[in-house]
Amino acid sequence: MNKKVKIYIVLFIAIVGLLMYADATKVKPISWFPSYVAKHKMPYGTYILRKELPSFFPNSTIKDINTAPYVFLQDSTVSGTYFFLDGAINFGEDEFNELLKFVERGNDVFLSTSGSQIDTLGLKTSSLSTLELNEKHYVSLLNPAFSDKKYSFDKPMPRIYFEEIDTMNTTALGKITMFDKDSIALKSGVNFIKHKFGKGNFYINTFPLAFTNYNILHQKNDVYVASVLSYLDSEKPILWDAYYKKGKDKITSPLNYILNSKSLKWAYYIALIGVLFFVFFKGKREQRNIPIITPLKNQTLAFTRTISNMYYEKSQHQKIANQKINYFLVWVRSKMNIPTDVLNQSFYKHLASRSNNTDEDTEKVFKKIAQVQQLNTVSKEQLIALNSLIETYKSKTQ
Repeated sequence: MNKKVKIYIVLFIAIVGLLMYADATKVKPISWFPSYVAKHKMPYGTYILRKELPSFFPNSTIKDINTAPYVFLQDSTVSGTYFFLDGAINFGEDEFNELLKFVERGNDVFLSTSGSQIDTLGLKTSSLSTLELNEKHYVSLLNPAFSDKKYSFDKPMPRIYFEEIDTMNTTALGKITMFDKDSIALKSGVNFIKHKFGKGNFYINTFPLAFTNYNILHQKNDVYVASVLSYLDSEKPILWDAYYKKGKDKITSPLNYILNSKSLKWAYYIALIGVLFFVFFKGKREQRNIPIITPLKNQTLAFTRTISNMYYEKSQHQKIANQKINYFLVWVRSKMNIPTDVLNQSFYKHLASRSNNTDEDTEKVFKKIAQVQQLNTVSKEQLIALNSLIETYKSKTQ
């Protein structure tokens, strides 16, 4: 191993070490992605809620459901409160029918989402909006036992409310209210309801971000979460949905798993860089020089130029003119596909139509050729005139 290779290896190790140190010491950016995943400790994960569920329901069992509701509810003996929490949940028609059967048997469904297909229950949602620039919004519960306490959130939130409800079977439990900068109420709408269906109930809340890590810890909003959950039957098992989550905690590919692990990521990078170094040095040592073979030159054009220059320098204008005429006739036969045996008016018209020239220009060229052929000697000026006339004629066919 020579000195140069050793220097490269030392530089490689130093660079990798610096990169590892920089990655280990840099401040990791906060992800505000609304994942709603129970294992995520990011602001909009649900790690705290899932961890505290046993304290909210001490007399119940908590079970994580990782399969689709349609598959899970095929077992008609399943009972409890099916707990759904995500930004948007779109049930299929058959799947929602299974949920209806589940509730109809005497079970409950808690659904907190900003968007879902719930038309079957006669519910229609919309979004509150005002013309105020510094508006604030608060959520509250309607039961007098909660003293009409309002809960605020300092991050932008969806302001979804129930525009239409089935008043025969639906009870309003909470609302969202918009205030201006002077704390004057502008608009409000119901955002938490209880809908009776068969022997069970649907509890639907349109503010899922309230149940995330950041908002539970913000001010005293954990009281709002506890108050909402107090409506659920504390004796029924809680079936925590882990399937409908925007940021599912799953491995999408082996490479994704490696890059999401800090140690494995750097092991992968080091191995990749090491392979590149190996290929570079190994190839440099063993690759033989490939000789450059210069292709043979086409000397036809050079030969033609040499002959023409020889004729021109010796003032053999007659020979050059004859060669020019011969080449022009060859051009007519090969390019225009017209025989040159008989040069008459029919030939002129035919050639003119094929070469984009007029009959007069065609006849003029051949008269000039005939004139030059009858001369015993050709002057320089006559040669130039002939050449110019032929080249102009040929240029119109381009």
